[in-house]
Amino acid sequence: MIVTATSWPKQDRLYVLGFDEKSGKELWRREFWATGRPFTHPTSANAAPSPASDGKRIFAFFSSNDLVCLDLDGNLVWCRGLTFDYPNAGNDVGMSSSPVVVDGAVVVQIENMGDSFAAGINAEAGEDLWRIPRKASSNWASPTVYAGRDRKLVLLQSPDKFSGHDPRTGNTVWEFKADCNVIASSAAEEGKVYLPGNNLLTKLDINASANEPVVDWESNRLSADNATPVIQGENVYTINGAGVLICGNAKDGEPKWQLRLPGKVWATPVIVGDKAYIATQDGKVHVVGLGEKGKLLATNDLGEPFLGSPAVAGNALFLRSDKHLWKIAE
Repeated sequence: MIVTATSWPKQDRLYVLGFDEKSGKELWRREFWATGRPFTHPTSANAAPSPASDGKRIFAFFSSNDLVCLDLDGNLVWCRGLTFDYPNAGNDVGMSSSPVVVDGAVVVQIENMGDSFAAGINAEAGEDLWRIPRKASSNWASPTVYAGRDRKLVLLQSPDKFSGHDPRTGNTVWEFKADCNVIASSAAEEGKVYLPGNNLLTKLDINASANEPVVDWESNRLSADNATPVIQGENVYTINGAGVLICGNAKDGEPKWQLRLPGKVWATPVIVGDKAYIATQDGKVHVVGLGEKGKLLATNDLGEPFLGSPAVAGNALFLRSDKHLWKIAE
C-alpha cells in the first residue's frame, strides 16, 4: 500500500510511505520539502491528490505542485518542483487534482487563477513531453484515462470545456463545450464517458464522431456534487448536493431509485458486488445494498473524517482518514 501525507504547521514536509498490505507495518518512508505553496483549506491537505502507478514506479503529486517518482521499493527516481517552472500556479485553498499515467506519460492538471496548464511528463526521466495552457480558473477535477479498443486518450475537464488529448503529445483530438463540474471528475468505459456538470450529468458517445463527442443523453436528475459518478453494468450511480445516492439507467439516464444518506460526502463510492461503500466527512462509512431498490445495510462510525476515496484490493477495503490508514477485511 502506498500513501502520501504531510506534516509541520505549514504542511511543507512531504511524505510517501509504503505499508505491508497484510500487517499494516510501515516498510519505508521517503521525505521531501515542498517547493511550492503548501497551504490548503482546513477540509483539504497538501497530500489530497492520490498517487498513481504504472506497475513499475509510483508517482506522488502534492497540492504544492511537487511531483515525486519512486520505484516500488521507495527509491527516488526523479522529482520535479513544478512551481519553479510556473511560479504563479496555485490557489489559497489548495489543489487536489490527482495525476494519471498512460502510455509512459504522467499527466497533471494544474488549473487555477494564475499559471493554469496541463502537462504530460516522461514517466522514466521526468522531463516534459508536452504542456498546454488552460483557462485561468479554479478547478479541482482530475484527468481521466479513456482506454478504448482503437485508441487511448487523456480527458481533461475544465469549467467551460471537456477535451480529449493524445497522452504522448498533448494534441487535442476533440473538444466539447460544456458547463463542467470543477470537483467531480468524469468516468469512462468503452465508447462512453459520463461527464458531471453543474446540476447535470451528460453521457457522451466518443466513438460516433472523430471531431467531437455526441450526446447520448442529459439528466438533471442524476447530477453529481463532489463524488465522481460510478458505473456498474447497466447502472450509473451519483451522489447529489443533498447527500442523495441516485441509481440511474446508464442506457437512457432515467433514475431507478434514490436513497438519502446522512453526512457530507466528498469521497467517491466504491462498489464491490452488490454493495456500495460510501465514506463521509464526519467519519462514517455507509454500506448500501444495491438492487431494484437501494437499502442502507449498515453505518459504521470510525470517528475520523474521510475525504479521500476508499480503495479495494482482494477482499479488503482500505481507507485513509486524516489520522490513520485503515484496512477493513474478513
